Amino acid sequence: MPPFDTGHWQARLDELRARHRVPGAALAVLADGVVHELAGGVLHRGTGVEATADSVFPVGSLAKPYTATLVMRLADTGALDLDAPVVGVLPEFATPDPSATEAITVRQLLSHTGGVTNDFTHDSGRGDDCLAKYVEAARDVALDLPPGAAYSYGSLGYVVLGRIVEVLTGGTWDRALKDLIFEPLGLGHSMTLPEEALRFRAAMGHLGGLGEDPVPAPVWDLMPRSAGPYGRVIVSAGDVARFARMHLSGGLAPDGTRVLSSEAVAAMRRRVVDSPDKWSMSADGWGLGWALYDWDGVTGFGHDGSTGTQQSYLRVIPDAGVALVLLANSNTASRLYADLFAELLAELAGVRMPPPFAPPANPPEVDITPWVGTYRREGVVTTVGRAAGGGARLRLEFVDGMREVVERMPDVPPWLEADLTPLSPTVFAVSGGVFGEDHVPVVFSTLTDGTPCVYVSMRAARRTG
Repeated sequence: MPPFDTGHWQARLDELRARHRVPGAALAVLADGVVHELAGGVLHRGTGVEATADSVFPVGSLAKPYTATLVMRLADTGALDLDAPVVGVLPEFATPDPSATEAITVRQLLSHTGGVTNDFTHDSGRGDDCLAKYVEAARDVALDLPPGAAYSYGSLGYVVLGRIVEVLTGGTWDRALKDLIFEPLGLGHSMTLPEEALRFRAAMGHLGGLGEDPVPAPVWDLMPRSAGPYGRVIVSAGDVARFARMHLSGGLAPDGTRVLSSEAVAAMRRRVVDSPDKWSMSADGWGLGWALYDWDGVTGFGHDGSTGTQQSYLRVIPDAGVALVLLANSNTASRLYADLFAELLAELAGVRMPPPFAPPANPPEVDITPWVGTYRREGVVTTVGRAAGGGARLRLEFVDGMREVVERMPDVPPWLEADLTPLSPTVFAVSGGVFGEDHVPVVFSTLTDGTPCVYVSMRAARRTG
């Protein structure tokens, strides 16, 4: 592998960021054991403050591997059995289905196989008891799927995991993350609370359509404090790369401190379940907290994140000793990610990324009849029907707490509607810039009991009508 050419990659970051109209971005590359940090553009188009390598960004669901690492560290101490029911350590945990409540394990929550939902956006306040209050409120939230039935991305489960961390450590999830992860790794530009970000150059989120110059979002942070374990760490790109380096180093910090056992590191990257949707987050499968990738036999792990107004991407290739981190302050950074990471992975790891998800030029003829109906999960109602021209059409409506979140974002309607273009009898594409992407996969599946379900953004919803 050639030495990392900082000048070349800074130029490519600047060129691609400008081409795809991303206001500001930070890039960190771990190669040959060294973390290289780059940045370009502005943190806020309204103020013109420059993006620098030490700028911090809220990274959305990239928080999940941090929470998973905390859980695995506690398992290392013997304080937690991953295969024991959650209620054994957290008796207040419950679902509307008593038998499911007794069955859901810690491992299932880590691997998104516990059946819990994703978009229960309950604001339980700013107090240190916010996770306890969230878990209490979640007792009445229906499961998306039966435990162990299939994969379904479930952020609610990560709040439960965060609460388990609190019970076992006697403090808050925020404090545990600082004491057990940030400080041992020397991550001085990593935090969890918005007020802590005021000490640094903090990126402002921006909203716009694909190919448009985005505008600053109306608020900096849309998420309640209870979202922390699944959706809020605030970090520099370099600190994410240093976190990834610990996982590449078998759980060791640079000074030799053991943060995680080598067995726990390996377990997190061991495939638990295949992904029905292999295009969202590009994940072929899932381990414990990590999305898993397979690029023509070259394996990797990582995670993506979104706050609705900012996006983050992490890809790690163990055989090459390479980690790539991109943090961007726009809701439409997917094209920047696709172009920049395709070049970086090819040069640094010999990886050929697949092309972005898109329908074929000549789509096959598919009978939509088996999938027509209404699908429901917490926060979202999805309706699949026939389009006027005889094809398929999807309507996705935000309800419950998700509607309140969406209503805080200007120019974002409480529902989305678009035609479905088939790739196969079970895989369709929503096109036209919906969700801030060129094309979004919609994947249909059938549960073992014969119930149809639909995956949108990796979340499963059962047909209800």
